[in-house]
Amino acid sequence: MKAAFAIAAAIAALALPQPVRGADDTTTGSVLVETQAVRQGTLPRKLVAFGTATPAADASLTLNVQAEGLIARIAVRPGQAVRAGQRLLEFDLSAAAQSTHAQAVAALKLAGEERTRIERLLAQQLATRDQLAQADRALVDARSALDAIERDTGGKPRRTLVAPFDGVVGSIPVAQGERVAAGVPLLTLTRSAGLVVACGIEAADLTHVEAGQTATLSPLDGSGNAVQGKVAHVGRRLNPASRLVDADVAVDSATLLEGAAYRVEIAAGEFDGWLVPRAAVLDDDAGAYVFQVADTTAHRVAVTRLGADGATAVVDGELDPALAVVVSGNAQLDDGGRVRMAPAQTGGATR
Repeated sequence: MKAAFAIAAAIAALALPQPVRGADDTTTGSVLVETQAVRQGTLPRKLVAFGTATPAADASLTLNVQAEGLIARIAVRPGQAVRAGQRLLEFDLSAAAQSTHAQAVAALKLAGEERTRIERLLAQQLATRDQLAQADRALVDARSALDAIERDTGGKPRRTLVAPFDGVVGSIPVAQGERVAAGVPLLTLTRSAGLVVACGIEAADLTHVEAGQTATLSPLDGSGNAVQGKVAHVGRRLNPASRLVDADVAVDSATLLEGAAYRVEIAAGEFDGWLVPRAAVLDDDAGAYVFQVADTTAHRVAVTRLGADGATAVVDGELDPALAVVVSGNAQLDDGGRVRMAPAQTGGATR
C-alpha cells in the first residue's frame, strides 16, 4: 500500500508545471553576450547628395552672326557630339549685309588711294604733313571698320559656322530656311568635359563642404561605373525650390551624360570620437546608448552618433576605454543587468 502511494505521488509531481529556462537565461538571470573593445579614432565624413548632370556656367557657348541673313543649312542636331572644326551651320548674309561689306571694302580702297595721293603731293611740296596725318587716320579708320564687319560676318556671302572645341550640341532655336536678324542665337555648344553635377547640400552640412574636396559620382540608373570628381562650387544661400544649398561637382574627363541623375558622395573631412561596431549602438526614447561590461555587469552609457562607415560607427560619450561594449545580446539588457560571455569569449577580460 505504501509503495503504491509513493508511486502515485511521484507521478503527480511529474505532472506539475516545471520552471522554464530561457535561451539566454541561467539560474542567475544573466544574458549571453558578445563584446568588443572600443578605441579613439577617426572615420571619413562622407556627405551624400543627389543631382543631375548639366553644363557648367562657363562651359557653354552660344553661336550667332552679327548680321542679318538666312539659315542655309543645319548640319547637326541637338545632343550630337562634335569635334573641333566640324561644320555646324551655314549662314547666307542678306543683300543689305553684303552691301555693307562691299561699301567697307570700297572705303578702304579709297582711303588707301587718297593716302598715296597726299604722300605724292607732299613729296612735291604741294601738301602738308598735317594732310598726310589726316589721310593716315582715315586709312586706319577704314581698315578698322572693314575688320569689324568681317569679324561679324566672315567677309563672305556665305559663312560656315564650325565647332570651336570638342563638345555636344545643345539647343538649335532656328530652322533651316529661316531669315534671322543680326545677333540672334543660332546654336549652343557645350564642352565635352564641361558638365557638372548640380546637387543640393543640407544647410547643416554647409560648414563641412568646400571647393576642392573629392567626390564619387555614381549613376542612379546603374548604367555606368562610378567616377571621381571634385567640388567646383558651393553656394551660400538656400535654393527657394529645394530648400538646399546648391553645389556643383565637376569631373576631369568627359564621362558624364547630360541630363542623367547621379548620387554624389563628398569626402568632407573626418569624424573624431569613439570607434564602436554599429551593432553596439541602440536607441530608445532617451536617445542613443551602448552597454559596457565591467566584470559580469552591463552599464548603460549615453552616446551621440557622429557618423558611420560600413560596420563601424563613431560616437561621442563618457565611455571607459578599459571596458568592452556589447555587440550581441544588448537588446535584452537593462542597466545593471548580469551578463555572461559567449563561449568564444570565455576567459577574455572585460576589464
